[in-house]
Amino acid sequence: MNTAVTAPINILIVDDIAQNLTAFEALLARPGLTLLKASSGAQALELLLVHEVALALIDVQMPNMDGFELAELIRGSERTRAIPLIFLTAATRERGYSFRGYEAGAVDFMYKPVDGQALVSKVNVFVELYQQKKQMTRQLEELQRSLRLNEMFTAVLGHDLRTPLSVVMNGAMLLPMMTDHPKVAVTAQRIQSSARRMAQMVDQLLDLARIRSGEMRLRAAPAGLDELCRAIADEFQAVDQPSRVAIECVGDARCVCDAGMVSQVLSNLLGNALMHGEAAQPVRVEIDGTAPDQVAIRVCNHGVIAAGQLACLFEPYQQGCESRKSGQGLGLGLYTARMFVQAHGGDIAVRSTAEEGTVFSVTLPREPRPQPRPRPDGAA
Repeated sequence: MNTAVTAPINILIVDDIAQNLTAFEALLARPGLTLLKASSGAQALELLLVHEVALALIDVQMPNMDGFELAELIRGSERTRAIPLIFLTAATRERGYSFRGYEAGAVDFMYKPVDGQALVSKVNVFVELYQQKKQMTRQLEELQRSLRLNEMFTAVLGHDLRTPLSVVMNGAMLLPMMTDHPKVAVTAQRIQSSARRMAQMVDQLLDLARIRSGEMRLRAAPAGLDELCRAIADEFQAVDQPSRVAIECVGDARCVCDAGMVSQVLSNLLGNALMHGEAAQPVRVEIDGTAPDQVAIRVCNHGVIAAGQLACLFEPYQQGCESRKSGQGLGLGLYTARMFVQAHGGDIAVRSTAEEGTVFSVTLPREPRPQPRPRPDGAA
């Protein structure tokens, strides 16, 4: 038996005959077990109000309140309904009798005179199960505390990094104004590029903290998805000359959404397409607003994602994917994109073939649909 749990484990014994209580105590008593004895159903309920019990041994034939009635009361309470019940009875082995016992919540029936060795074995099994349950509960609580601390650390780190990062970016912008030396201009451009990438990482850390803490809230307002796409494409054009992004729009691209979240989704998808797609080929953004209840966006680029990597593409950190290389970010972009889309009640998917290339498809409802709180593991 596992002795990792040092707190005594309570076993409840209910029998209206004092000699039986004494016999059971002599049979089961050992270090680490506390035997709670009750001579009636009422007394047993009083003990259950005070003590947590791993197992209850209940005599069926008792005056005033029999074992079946006691079991129904135990099963009717949220605090005690999970307690395993073993009925002890001297009655005949009638099928209907035992059926009533199992219907009342018994896990086993034992007939008097009780086989002592069998009873001890059964008690040991339930004590072991109880210990394992308590150990798993402690481990879960410890894991939840660690996750909360990790989320808090992530949020504080991301927030505090913004101030020195803004100083670096401003300094990089001022350097070319202070001298016309070509090396200074090249160095300043590299600093700005690295600082922008780091700013994206900080934003992803803050997004992750918001998602996992359940503090992600939509600031919904009417917006044109075509305008958001063009604004994001213009940002990339500054570092991608000439622009490789071609935008096509049909139908009504307006919807009610959180423009900041949707812009981050579009920025991530366009950035990935420009970075990982074939450099000589354009990136197409197709906006389809012909459906009355939703707007669809497809970001298409030439290039293929390996089939084995598609399954984990939207997972945080992409730990199962070998495509992520050092310096390409934290691997949180597609994960946060999926969470932002799902927060609107929409959907995001990817397909990649040699004939078609890679296509990320996003569908957003015209009006955000209430969604359940995202799971902390990021599962869909």
